[in-house]
Amino acid sequence: MQRFSALLQRAEAVLARVETLLPGPAPEPDWNAPAFRWREGGLQPIHHVAPLELEDLLHQDRPKALLERNTRQFLQGLPANNALLWGARGTGKSSLMRALLTRYRGQGLRLVQTDAQALVDLPRIVAPLRDRPERFIVFADDLSFEADEPAYKALKATLDGSLETPPENVLIYATSNRRHLMPERMADNLEARRVDDEIHPGEAVEEKVSLSERFGLWLSFHPFSQAQYLDVVSHWLGRLGGGSLDEACRKEALQYALLRGSRSGRVAWQFARDWTGRQKTAQATDRDGRP
Repeated sequence: MQRFSALLQRAEAVLARVETLLPGPAPEPDWNAPAFRWREGGLQPIHHVAPLELEDLLHQDRPKALLERNTRQFLQGLPANNALLWGARGTGKSSLMRALLTRYRGQGLRLVQTDAQALVDLPRIVAPLRDRPERFIVFADDLSFEADEPAYKALKATLDGSLETPPENVLIYATSNRRHLMPERMADNLEARRVDDEIHPGEAVEEKVSLSERFGLWLSFHPFSQAQYLDVVSHWLGRLGGGSLDEACRKEALQYALLRGSRSGRVAWQFARDWTGRQKTAQATDRDGRP
């Protein structure tokens, strides 16, 4: 009996030493922050989010209006859908999330940003949000999966397919360049079969559609025309104090887009910053007589 007690005391001593080496519980995040970033250790607050107005996002009126309406329903405690924003790069998908936060932060909206690989931790991400009074949008940017990725399965289960009820104060908004979030190959279409004049897609296609269809709201973003691109350039020139879109500026804006291989809102904003910076530098040089 004494030998057993001695062994028990030694085991307790070893456990006490091990406990000192283990990390403690994650500290409570600062819930006053407008946004958070998920890292392995937990939610990290983001206190400084660059403001962006919804009015700054031009030529995407339909997806902007639909997502804003869905977000207002969510903030009011009404039924709302998880949303998938898909389409051409640089057309305002991620910027729309920032603009929504700018407008509705005062009404309790918060963003939790995560990348695709971290979605395997989605149950851990939403767990501390469940009993909070704020309304959280888990923002997964630039998603793209292969079918066997653990994060792909975790997202499917969280969206629709888990026995656990999702928190009513959490929605998932995701952006992707792919409508179905996964690569689509010609070989997938070879599995399709015809049954009584009906075409039935193969299992590969069904699997790829099964994730995207769990988002109740699909919003498509399309490339800009030349006129739309120049309109966005003119808008940002006005915002940044870069002057008007004269002929010289117009020519350089088109060349800039050609070199970048894209006419998008992102490219228009980048050109406007470059042009404005050069113009103000030249004005300072002329005024001071030196660089």
